[in-house]
Amino acid sequence: MRIAIGSDHAGFDQKAPIAEHLRAQGHEVIDLGPTSAERCDYPDYADKVARMVARGDADRGVLICGTGLGISMTADKVPGIRATPVQTVQFAQLAREHNNANVIGLSGRFVPLETNLQIVDTFLATEFAGGRHTARVEKIMREDDPSFPGVGDDFGL
Repeated sequence: MRIAIGSDHAGFDQKAPIAEHLRAQGHEVIDLGPTSAERCDYPDYADKVARMVARGDADRGVLICGTGLGISMTADKVPGIRATPVQTVQFAQLAREHNNANVIGLSGRFVPLETNLQIVDTFLATEFAGGRHTARVEKIMREDDPSFPGVGDDFGL
């Protein structure tokens, strides 16, 4: 599998060990930066990884920042991306099975490396369950279409 990886300064220390772990499993890893732990802005690296996945140049994306939150929010704004922050192995499994997530955001400050390695392994090994989840993922993806008018005003406003 071809994996794009990126971080900010808060996730930098875990980026190289995660990339090496993935390479040792036979994955092709594209490290999109940064190249040092110097302070940087996570949206720049989230954008690079997300666009690579959206174009089909990578199968999945792995992002690491302090919490996994901001980097995931940024990646998820790229059309075609289903990004989510993940702090547990079970959430990694469910993000794939139920939501067909293609990018995850890891916490480099609050989740130990060993747990993040297990999260990444689960994220990559778990298949989308399809079935009843397919229509829901299609509904998620309609939000990428600027002409989608929304589901309606159910509140009488």
